Amino acid sequence: MSDVRPSDTMRALGVVQAEAPILHRPARRFDLPAERDVAQQVLGELVAAAARIAEVHDFAKGMGLAAPQLAIDRAAAIVQPAEEGADLVVLLNPRIISRSDETDEQFEGCLSFFDVRGRVPRPLTIAVEHTRLDGSTTITTFHQGLARLVHHEIDHLDGHLYKDRMREGVAPIPLAEYRQTGTAWSY
Repeated sequence: MSDVRPSDTMRALGVVQAEAPILHRPARRFDLPAERDVAQQVLGELVAAAARIAEVHDFAKGMGLAAPQLAIDRAAAIVQPAEEGADLVVLLNPRIISRSDETDEQFEGCLSFFDVRGRVPRPLTIAVEHTRLDGSTTITTFHQGLARLVHHEIDHLDGHLYKDRMREGVAPIPLAEYRQTGTAWSY
Protein backbone atom coordinates (compact mmCIF):
# COMPACT_ATOMS: atom_id res chain seq x y z
CA MET A 1 0.00 0.00 0.00
CA SER A 2 1.34 3.42 -0.98
CA ASP A 3 1.81 6.24 1.52
CA VAL A 4 1.76 8.86 -1.24
CA ARG A 5 -1.17 11.21 -0.75
CA PRO A 6 -3.20 12.23 -3.83
CA SER A 7 -2.29 15.87 -3.19
CA ASP A 8 1.42 14.95 -3.24
CA THR A 9 0.94 13.28 -6.61
CA MET A 10 -0.77 16.40 -8.00
CA ARG A 11 1.94 18.64 -6.56
CA ALA A 12 4.58 16.46 -8.26
CA LEU A 13 2.69 16.92 -11.55
CA GLY A 14 2.92 20.71 -11.19
CA VAL A 15 -0.50 21.46 -9.70
CA VAL A 16 -0.40 24.33 -7.22
CA GLN A 17 -1.98 23.40 -3.89
CA ALA A 18 -4.76 25.22 -2.03
CA GLU A 19 -2.54 27.28 0.27
CA ALA A 20 -0.96 29.12 -2.70
CA PRO A 21 -2.00 32.80 -2.89
CA ILE A 22 -2.52 32.60 -6.68
CA LEU A 23 -5.58 30.38 -6.11
CA HIS A 24 -7.24 33.03 -3.95
CA ARG A 25 -7.23 36.01 -6.30
CA PRO A 26 -8.78 36.69 -9.71
CA ALA A 27 -6.64 35.77 -12.71
CA ARG A 28 -5.55 38.42 -15.21
CA ARG A 29 -7.68 38.59 -18.34
CA PHE A 30 -6.17 38.39 -21.82
CA ASP A 31 -6.23 41.31 -24.25
CA LEU A 32 -7.25 39.39 -27.34
CA PRO A 33 -6.29 39.26 -30.14
CA ALA A 34 -3.17 41.26 -29.09
CA GLU A 35 -2.12 38.50 -26.64
CA ARG A 36 -3.07 35.60 -28.92
CA ASP A 37 0.42 34.02 -28.76
CA VAL A 38 0.47 34.22 -24.95
CA ALA A 39 -3.02 32.70 -24.76
CA GLN A 40 -2.02 29.86 -27.09
CA GLN A 41 1.08 29.17 -24.98
CA VAL A 42 -0.99 29.05 -21.77
CA LEU A 43 -3.53 26.74 -23.43
CA GLY A 44 -0.69 24.48 -24.57
CA GLU A 45 0.61 24.27 -21.00
CA LEU A 46 -2.88 23.42 -19.73
CA VAL A 47 -3.35 20.66 -22.31
CA ALA A 48 0.09 19.18 -21.59
CA ALA A 49 -0.52 19.22 -17.82
CA ALA A 50 -3.99 17.68 -18.23
CA ALA A 51 -2.45 14.85 -20.26
CA ARG A 52 0.14 14.18 -17.51
CA ILE A 53 -2.57 14.19 -14.86
CA ALA A 54 -4.84 11.87 -16.85
CA GLU A 55 -2.00 9.33 -17.00
CA VAL A 56 -2.14 8.88 -13.21
CA HIS A 57 -5.85 9.32 -12.48
CA ASP A 58 -9.03 8.25 -14.27
CA PHE A 59 -11.59 11.06 -14.47
CA ALA A 60 -14.81 9.19 -15.18
CA LYS A 61 -16.93 12.35 -14.98
CA GLY A 62 -14.58 14.66 -16.85
CA MET A 63 -11.71 16.89 -15.82
CA GLY A 64 -10.88 20.56 -15.82
CA LEU A 65 -7.77 22.60 -15.22
CA ALA A 66 -7.36 26.35 -14.74
CA ALA A 67 -4.18 28.32 -15.40
CA PRO A 68 -3.81 29.45 -11.74
CA GLN A 69 -3.56 25.77 -10.78
CA LEU A 70 -0.30 25.74 -12.76
CA ALA A 71 0.85 29.01 -11.14
CA ILE A 72 -0.06 30.95 -14.29
CA ASP A 73 -1.92 34.16 -13.46
CA ARG A 74 -4.10 34.25 -16.58
CA ALA A 75 -7.84 33.74 -17.20
CA ALA A 76 -7.64 30.48 -19.12
CA ALA A 77 -9.07 27.05 -18.39
CA ILE A 78 -9.83 23.83 -20.20
CA VAL A 79 -12.48 21.22 -19.54
CA GLN A 80 -12.45 17.68 -20.94
CA PRO A 81 -16.04 16.38 -20.87
CA ALA A 82 -16.63 12.83 -19.71
CA GLU A 83 -18.06 11.61 -23.01
CA GLU A 84 -15.49 9.78 -25.10
CA GLY A 85 -14.54 11.79 -28.17
CA ALA A 86 -16.10 15.01 -26.84
CA ASP A 87 -14.33 18.20 -27.85
CA LEU A 88 -12.16 19.99 -25.34
CA VAL A 89 -13.85 23.10 -23.92
CA VAL A 90 -11.52 26.09 -24.05
CA LEU A 91 -12.32 29.05 -21.82
CA LEU A 92 -10.52 32.38 -22.19
CA ASN A 93 -11.73 35.31 -20.06
CA PRO A 94 -14.92 33.43 -19.15
CA ARG A 95 -17.68 34.87 -17.02
CA ILE A 96 -21.00 33.38 -16.09
CA ILE A 97 -23.76 35.64 -17.38
CA SER A 98 -26.75 33.58 -16.28
CA ARG A 99 -27.50 30.52 -14.20
CA SER A 100 -30.58 28.41 -13.67
CA ASP A 101 -32.51 28.56 -10.43
CA GLU A 102 -32.55 24.76 -10.44
CA THR A 103 -29.50 23.31 -8.68
CA ASP A 104 -28.18 20.03 -7.41
CA GLU A 105 -25.57 19.16 -4.83
CA GLN A 106 -22.85 16.69 -5.77
CA PHE A 107 -19.43 15.70 -4.50
CA GLU A 108 -16.53 17.48 -6.17
CA GLY A 109 -12.83 16.98 -6.02
CA CYS A 110 -10.11 19.50 -6.82
CA LEU A 111 -6.61 18.84 -8.10
CA SER A 112 -5.39 21.58 -5.75
CA PHE A 113 -6.53 19.69 -2.63
CA PHE A 114 -7.10 16.17 -3.90
CA ASP A 115 -7.12 14.42 -0.50
CA VAL A 116 -10.75 15.38 0.21
CA ARG A 117 -14.13 15.62 -1.53
CA GLY A 118 -16.93 18.03 -0.78
CA ARG A 119 -20.64 18.34 -1.56
CA VAL A 120 -21.15 21.49 -3.61
CA PRO A 121 -24.46 22.98 -4.76
CA ARG A 122 -24.31 24.28 -8.34
CA PRO A 123 -26.81 25.42 -10.94
CA LEU A 124 -27.85 22.80 -13.49
CA THR A 125 -27.45 25.25 -16.38
CA ILE A 126 -25.08 28.18 -16.87
CA ALA A 127 -24.46 30.54 -19.78
CA VAL A 128 -20.86 31.63 -20.16
CA GLU A 129 -19.48 34.50 -22.17
CA HIS A 130 -15.91 33.84 -23.26
CA THR A 131 -13.37 35.21 -25.70
CA ARG A 132 -11.94 33.51 -28.78
CA LEU A 133 -8.32 33.88 -29.81
CA ASP A 134 -9.37 36.36 -32.52
CA GLY A 135 -10.85 38.64 -29.84
CA SER A 136 -14.50 37.95 -30.61
CA THR A 137 -16.78 36.87 -27.80
CA THR A 138 -19.27 34.05 -27.75
CA ILE A 139 -21.84 32.73 -25.32
CA THR A 140 -22.03 29.00 -24.63
CA THR A 141 -24.65 27.29 -22.50
CA PHE A 142 -23.60 24.31 -20.41
CA HIS A 143 -25.90 21.79 -18.72
CA GLN A 144 -25.73 19.26 -15.88
CA GLY A 145 -22.28 17.74 -15.31
CA LEU A 146 -20.56 19.91 -17.90
CA ALA A 147 -22.04 23.01 -16.23
CA ARG A 148 -20.57 21.80 -12.94
CA LEU A 149 -17.12 21.28 -14.49
CA VAL A 150 -17.12 24.68 -16.22
CA HIS A 151 -18.42 26.51 -13.14
CA HIS A 152 -15.69 24.92 -11.01
CA GLU A 153 -12.98 26.13 -13.41
CA ILE A 154 -14.43 29.64 -13.67
CA ASP A 155 -14.41 29.74 -9.88
CA HIS A 156 -10.65 29.06 -10.02
CA LEU A 157 -10.23 32.00 -12.41
CA ASP A 158 -12.23 34.20 -10.03
CA GLY A 159 -10.06 33.21 -7.04
CA HIS A 160 -12.49 30.76 -5.42
CA LEU A 161 -12.20 27.12 -4.41
CA TYR A 162 -15.17 24.78 -4.18
CA LYS A 163 -14.96 24.97 -0.38
CA ASP A 164 -16.21 28.56 -0.79
CA ARG A 165 -19.44 27.22 -2.34
CA MET A 166 -20.21 24.51 0.22
CA ARG A 167 -23.14 25.01 2.58
CA GLU A 168 -22.24 26.58 5.91
CA GLY A 169 -21.33 23.99 8.50
CA VAL A 170 -20.50 21.33 5.90
CA ALA A 171 -16.86 20.36 5.52
CA PRO A 172 -15.04 18.27 2.91
CA ILE A 173 -14.55 14.62 3.85
CA PRO A 174 -11.35 12.57 3.57
CA LEU A 175 -10.93 10.63 0.36
CA ALA A 176 -11.07 7.28 2.21
CA GLU A 177 -14.46 8.18 3.68
CA TYR A 178 -15.71 9.55 0.36
CA ARG A 179 -14.89 6.33 -1.50
CA GLN A 180 -17.74 4.72 0.41
CA THR A 181 -20.27 7.19 -1.07
CA GLY A 182 -19.85 6.95 -4.86
CA THR A 183 -17.92 8.74 -7.59
CA ALA A 184 -16.81 12.38 -7.30
CA TRP A 185 -16.43 15.12 -9.82
CA SER A 186 -12.70 15.85 -10.13
CA TYR A 187 -11.18 19.06 -11.39
